[in-house]
Amino acid sequence: MVAYGHQSSSQSMLGVVALSSICIFFFFFFFLQLVSNADAAGRPIDMGKQYFNSSRDHQLTRRRSLFANGLGLAPPMGWNSWNHFHCDIEEKLIRETADAMVSSGLAALGYEHVNLDDCWAELNRDSEGNLVPKTSTFPSGIKALADYIHGKGLKLGIYSDAGSQTCTKTMPGSLGHEEHDARTFASWGVDYLKYDNCNNDGTSPKERYPVMSKALLNSGRPIFFSLCEWGLEDPATWAPNVGNSWRTTGDISDNWDRMTSLADQNDLWASYAAPGGWNDKLGVQGKKVKNNGDLEVWAGPLSNKKVAVVLWNRYSSRATVTASWSDIGLDSTTTVNARDLWAHSNQASVKRQISADLDSHACKMYVLTPQ
Repeated sequence: MVAYGHQSSSQSMLGVVALSSICIFFFFFFFLQLVSNADAAGRPIDMGKQYFNSSRDHQLTRRRSLFANGLGLAPPMGWNSWNHFHCDIEEKLIRETADAMVSSGLAALGYEHVNLDDCWAELNRDSEGNLVPKTSTFPSGIKALADYIHGKGLKLGIYSDAGSQTCTKTMPGSLGHEEHDARTFASWGVDYLKYDNCNNDGTSPKERYPVMSKALLNSGRPIFFSLCEWGLEDPATWAPNVGNSWRTTGDISDNWDRMTSLADQNDLWASYAAPGGWNDKLGVQGKKVKNNGDLEVWAGPLSNKKVAVVLWNRYSSRATVTASWSDIGLDSTTTVNARDLWAHSNQASVKRQISADLDSHACKMYVLTPQ
């Protein structure tokens, strides 16, 4: 999910979109169009064959079974309250965020999810076992908030945990209450559930997460199910028939070491993402197709036979990075027009390869369009 900063107004809050100038952050967000090059079973077609079907030893067989709620045919796009606000959330802020997503044009671009994270509920359930929205911060209740969000043409997401309490220990988890809570979420009009992994009973996520998965399917409402077990048990290998997305790592942070580490970790699971089930890397990434020491090429097929390419210099000194057509799945005879996304410039009739001279820790990103 995409996170936004906060300033003095909801409009400026959404203006600080976390599309960081750090190169690798863009790897996570640019490849949303990968879905246009996959068939209904999640198999890549056309020029994507070489890209997805690498013979590297760590690449595993693409899964075929999918979570049966019909959601997640494209990766989810939207806003989550946690990164900036943590527990400092209330219904006025969420409504203003929805307003700003529409007025800024983000909603028209597909950013449709408005997701509450931890801290939205009271510490204890009521006498009937229901989760209770905090009266101090959500006095109108979650149903009224969902109605407002839906009125904007957006979708409301909510948070719970596969443990006795959530990560902040400020509200109950859903472990042992899955059926009850799933029905509650459905009755409120919730569209998305992020399901965390704190304060659990020590049993495997492979045992706990399917219980909520089944409960959501039985709730009477299609609800996108986002597994957040932090990638502990390689969920890409078992979660596709449990949920619509799964976290592949621990939390991200805005420093070079953490960003590069997560890029490397997520390269392992690229082949598991497909319509209906997605790796949740706190974004969407392309795939590393060439690694020459600390000189790397990341790429992914787009619609209409276009290719997105990132040339990345991880060295501590200036260097030239080159992507040949064979690296990125293009025929050697192909001529392309190259769009430099950083410089907003075009280069016509490029043949055989594309190169860039890059400062230390810098990158260039191109969209290549075959002529």
